[in-house]
Amino acid sequence: MADQTQSYKNHARFLPPYHFFVMPVLLVNFLNTGRHLFQQMTLHNVWEVVFALGLLGLGLFSRVQALTVQDRVIRLEERLRLRQLLPADLHPHIDALTHRQLVALRFASDQELADLVREVIAGQLATPKDIKLRVRNWRPDFLRA
Repeated sequence: MADQTQSYKNHARFLPPYHFFVMPVLLVNFLNTGRHLFQQMTLHNVWEVVFALGLLGLGLFSRVQALTVQDRVIRLEERLRLRQLLPADLHPHIDALTHRQLVALRFASDQELADLVREVIAGQLATPKDIKLRVRNWRPDFLRA
């Protein structure tokens, strides 16, 4: 993966087994059990819909929890990185950055980080997308959940 380059256009991560197999199977299972319930309202079919919904929820929430933990680690890493790389006048602003801003800033190279943080603090970069689009030298992150 070290040979690959990363940019805003290709930084989204898809896990093919999860995104293209597990979740579609769970969704089709839920829809199919709903069809069975619609065709024949029985206690058994009601339970099958509840169970299918539980499995679908399990699939969704397991992904959300993994991404939440990943974002917490990124937040910690980026705060440490900012304390090392930013000039002293920007240090008081590090804790004011939101977690979404920190997650977006992780893609910025060391050389452009201070300028991007100044723009974020000044309100010129409002969204994570704005921050990512402004990055010129992309710092790839291939170890993601």
